[in-house]
Amino acid sequence: MHPDDVRALLERTGAIRSGHFRLTSGLHSDLFILCAQVEQYPRETERLAHAMAEPFRDRGITVVVGAAVGGIILAYEVARALDARAIFAEKDGAGGMVLRRGFTLRPGERALVVEDALTTGGSVRAVLQTVRASGAEAVGVAALVDRTGGTLTFDVPLHALLTLRAAAWPPHACPLCRAGVPLLEPKEHRR
Repeated sequence: MHPDDVRALLERTGAIRSGHFRLTSGLHSDLFILCAQVEQYPRETERLAHAMAEPFRDRGITVVVGAAVGGIILAYEVARALDARAIFAEKDGAGGMVLRRGFTLRPGERALVVEDALTTGGSVRAVLQTVRASGAEAVGVAALVDRTGGTLTFDVPLHALLTLRAAAWPPHACPLCRAGVPLLEPKEHRR
């Protein structure tokens, strides 16, 4: 899929929002990507997941690991496109990610990590660490949206369907706070 088509789809489904938002990372931004809005449409999600899988099709992926919560649905669909297993990692409460619910990785498995929207990359780094701690091989990262304008890097290939340069500020440096623009919690925001 061409990035313009991805953006149009995200806008059409209400996944791209403008305003003053507190991101999961704690940073503030004037743009929020709520990928769950597009993921409520299975056919659209399938199209996006196939496009996310394409750069990794010949990499021998045996398992796709989603970063909970945003990567769960996409991990399932990307795994289906790659004919691989789909699992997800969850926050451990200490800044890391763990496998629960009986999910395991075996030494030598080739894992693709999937995330919906990248802001700092912290969740993906934690999932990569979990993958490697199990003895599996991290092969790459697939994301629906990279909010960093392409500045985020990992020690494995990263492919995002849409790359945006979205401003993000620590709360103490947020110009929207200084201007008195109401702060929204985007995952609870209704249009």
